[in-house]
Amino acid sequence: MLQDLNPVDVVATARRTFNSGTTRNLHQRKKSLRSLVNFFQEQEDAIIECVFADSRKNREETRLEIYAAISHIQHLIDNVGKWVSGENVRKRWVNTLDKIYVHSKPYGVVLLMPCWNKPILSLLPLAGAIAAGNCVVIKPAHNGHHFGKFLATVLPSYLDPECYPIFCEKNDCVDKLLEEKFDYIYFTGTASVGRIIHRAANKYLTPISLQLGGKNPVYIDSSADLEQAAARIIRGKCFNSGQTCSCPDYVLCSKPITERFVEHAKTAIERFYPDSQHCPIVNDHQLQRLSNLLKGLDIALGGGVDFTQRTMQPTVAVNVSPDHPIMEEEILGPILPIVTVNSTEEAVNCINRREKPLVIYLFSKKSSVKRFFIENTTSEAVTVNDTIVESLPYGGLGSSAMGRFDSFDTNKKIGPDKNTWGIVERVNELRYPRPTKPKTDLAKFLLKNRRRPSWVLVVTSIVVLLALGASFKLDLWS
Repeated sequence: MLQDLNPVDVVATARRTFNSGTTRNLHQRKKSLRSLVNFFQEQEDAIIECVFADSRKNREETRLEIYAAISHIQHLIDNVGKWVSGENVRKRWVNTLDKIYVHSKPYGVVLLMPCWNKPILSLLPLAGAIAAGNCVVIKPAHNGHHFGKFLATVLPSYLDPECYPIFCEKNDCVDKLLEEKFDYIYFTGTASVGRIIHRAANKYLTPISLQLGGKNPVYIDSSADLEQAAARIIRGKCFNSGQTCSCPDYVLCSKPITERFVEHAKTAIERFYPDSQHCPIVNDHQLQRLSNLLKGLDIALGGGVDFTQRTMQPTVAVNVSPDHPIMEEEILGPILPIVTVNSTEEAVNCINRREKPLVIYLFSKKSSVKRFFIENTTSEAVTVNDTIVESLPYGGLGSSAMGRFDSFDTNKKIGPDKNTWGIVERVNELRYPRPTKPKTDLAKFLLKNRRRPSWVLVVTSIVVLLALGASFKLDLWS
């Protein structure tokens, strides 16, 4: 299989296949997307078991990822025909008689490097790249050994391995893979590895999309429904035991809100995890790191660590100092620190003193507070009254991410179709040598950005002129 080849052969085969035009055919794109849907539907049980073997992730959470993936791919199938047909461009006066389109063209050979903690959802750029007409080299995460091996063994039965090869080799081969020239790179993972990917992409000036996460803040004001907010925040924080780049990282709220929030959070935890069955932490090193972060915290809920089962209880800490070590790095675990702030302005200042987050979570019913956050903070997204909305195409800024993980990401190629009428050629004399002052003055007039009248105004004006003309004609004959 192609996954047994060296990186040079893997990329070269994908490049030849792309150049043959196989993946650019619209019928073939839809066929491949349907095959990907079949893969998720027919291999659901096997996928769940592989993910569980890698991370002991809750099976129902994996099922939800699979169903979300199928829904996403079906959306692509339903719309890709419309997206590839091109779109009209709003024209200036100087281009009034020309046709201008924007065509969505594939990049070429794309490298996809999904993460271990969201193995299905981070694989979705594969579907978008297929819809866009690319070939895709897939490099599964090294922490997801079972799922990666399963992909390499089973996925070629559904997708052409010459179009979508899977490079499932040891880590020491990844550097060699990154030495190859790709036309786009998608990576989901940590910021430290993201920097390595970024440096490798710089060699060929390859465009990239990085989803790296960060410290995603939650702000709760006095107008929020605290019972509902607690349930949604705990759900987001404990999804995959907090090992998700878009999960809420810490809470900002006043002291009175903190006390009530802790009560509702306790109820939510007891309701969600009555049997104390928690998703384990990925490895012993990460569990020890999380355990060290608990030192010096005022723990209101949870705090238990089981090194034998490699699990940690959902934990809420209050009165956390902004200078505590837990506030210096992305937590990636089920610990929710609460920092006391006394106003919306103070919360915004606290957020802006740190690196730009991937997403800000805001719990409020006040339009003024929502508007203030949107206008005075910088992040890829602001989610109001909920956490972790997986259906949105997240991207990011700064250390949280770069680029976007859109459902249909293509190279936008401008396609002007210039008019060849004789009168238009007379206008083109303005562009030809040699320039004169009258030519330049006329060009200035034509290039000036003017608001184009609406069709309603144009039609109304014509009707009025015809009516005036008819009235004038009748006056002449009377």
